[in-house]
Amino acid sequence: MPAPDSPWSEIVPGLWMGGHEFQGPAGQLEFAVVRDEFDLVLTLLRLPGHGPDEGVEHHVWPIPDGPLDGTQLAGVIRLAQTAAEALEQGRRVLVRCYHGYNRSGLVVAHALIRSGRSAEEAIRLVRTRRSHWALHNDLFVAYLRAGLPTARLLEELTE
Repeated sequence: MPAPDSPWSEIVPGLWMGGHEFQGPAGQLEFAVVRDEFDLVLTLLRLPGHGPDEGVEHHVWPIPDGPLDGTQLAGVIRLAQTAAEALEQGRRVLVRCYHGYNRSGLVVAHALIRSGRSAEEAIRLVRTRRSHWALHNDLFVAYLRAGLPTARLLEELTE
């Protein structure tokens, strides 16, 4: 899949999703480095040298772009809650993973669901505002449609 054409995209006012690399104007890959553009950065895949600056609130919860266990889903739920609460306080939030498609899409979509949107509307917003490649992980879409708390309970039953 191609790299996105921007480091991050605003999904709803104040809530952004992005990644660690993107395709620059000349077509070359560039690193997306966060400085102090955001009040809160939620990172699902940490790469050294990509920020944010000292003093920016930063939460890291590494997860794979694949099946998640109950503990990983619980972390995703916590990050989405943190994002939704920060958004309600008027803070600028960035959720990021490698390209800013799946893992960040899962957290952003769940934050939108927590804020009253349907799963379908949240998925549509993520795909429309970030990229048609966003949330191409069918399992993550299934998690969102079932509800992350339900998916977490089901995963814990099978562990």
